[in-house]
Amino acid sequence: MSEERAVLDFFAQTENLSLALAVADQTDGLREQLNTRFWSQLISQLANTLAPHWRISATEDRNAADSLVGFYCTPLNDQAICLRPMMEQQNLGKGLQIYLGLMWSSAPTPEHLALPAVHALSELMSAQGLKGNANFLAWQWTQLYPRRKDFLLRYQQQPEVAIAEAAALMQKLIFKQQAAITAANQQLAAAPRSMTISLDKLRSKK
Repeated sequence: MSEERAVLDFFAQTENLSLALAVADQTDGLREQLNTRFWSQLISQLANTLAPHWRISATEDRNAADSLVGFYCTPLNDQAICLRPMMEQQNLGKGLQIYLGLMWSSAPTPEHLALPAVHALSELMSAQGLKGNANFLAWQWTQLYPRRKDFLLRYQQQPEVAIAEAAALMQKLIFKQQAAITAANQQLAAAPRSMTISLDKLRSKK
């Protein structure tokens, strides 16, 4: 009998069920704490690296106060619409998985998408295997599952390795395409404000 099976059988006993549920609650809380610490440390590490070109902001879980689920970057200049490099976790039903990409700050119009630098960036991202949709010019899944046992154990034992792995993925996305992303955002910044439709307005029309 495996160790995991023996533990499961122990907690499955009627007299041990309340203890099992209490341990499960504490374990869930610990996973969430480690998960938030991971994102906080990743943001801190990337902040200095990205500072010359980007402002980095944490993304919080809407359903859990003080719980971080990712981050996004915005250009240092304020503009009505831009492409924001981002990284976030999402639950696919089999657990949380991290994805990254270039997210629109507001819903783009066909005119935005037709801007030469934006179109060129989209083609570049597509050639590298990234997908696109209404909210993202480009996005892709990573092989990072931030609340799985193997990830958490590695993060707990070697936090600098886990952070460096995630940071490298983001840096590759940004730095490899820095010139193309900058050119796209510059053209978006120069576009007439009449071309910009906020996501809230777009949803209200549905």
